[in-house]
Amino acid sequence: MKTDKKIMKLYAVTDRGWLKPGEDLSGPVEELLKAGVTCVQLREKNAADDLFVREAVTLKALCSRYDVPLIINDRPDIALKAGADGVHVGLSDLSIEKARQMLGEDSIIGGSAHNVAEALAAQAAGADYIGCGAVFGSTTKQDVTMLSLEELKAICGAVDIPVVAIGGIHTGNFHLLSGTGISGIAVISALFGAEDKAEAVKTLLQL
Repeated sequence: MKTDKKIMKLYAVTDRGWLKPGEDLSGPVEELLKAGVTCVQLREKNAADDLFVREAVTLKALCSRYDVPLIINDRPDIALKAGADGVHVGLSDLSIEKARQMLGEDSIIGGSAHNVAEALAAQAAGADYIGCGAVFGSTTKQDVTMLSLEELKAICGAVDIPVVAIGGIHTGNFHLLSGTGISGIAVISALFGAEDKAEAVKTLLQL
């Protein structure tokens, strides 16, 4: 499975910090899938590898039922073991080229960029899409670098692959991204933290 702009439209990034006691990720992820999210990324910074793989296998089966790709954050080895659709690698992670070697040409490989030079480098390295942020700060990462909307627009104009904005995006500020040229948004708390997840998805898709 390769990517396109439609797949990148509403990209849900998991955060177990929003789970209720005794809840696992499959419940809220399925709510979001039913409502229409177009891509899911499993993000686990502190989980043991065996748990990470089990979660990935479970979510891959779930996402496949809705014909939505599952992307693994940072770990192409986990993506390979779980049969996920691809991986997103940050600037300090394993290189895009090495991830491609591990996962093959049919996998989706995403890269991160904070400026035009990094975006062009990611595209040249073979990335299928680029994640750019943090456009409005972040509640999940400390010491993030803010990305101006002017730089985001410049990145979108410089590359030929889809660009996804991430970082503090919600229904109240999404309109500020209009005209930047992004293909979609990656959202964490505005989806996983929503009481009514279906309504949150519906609203963001309408916007």
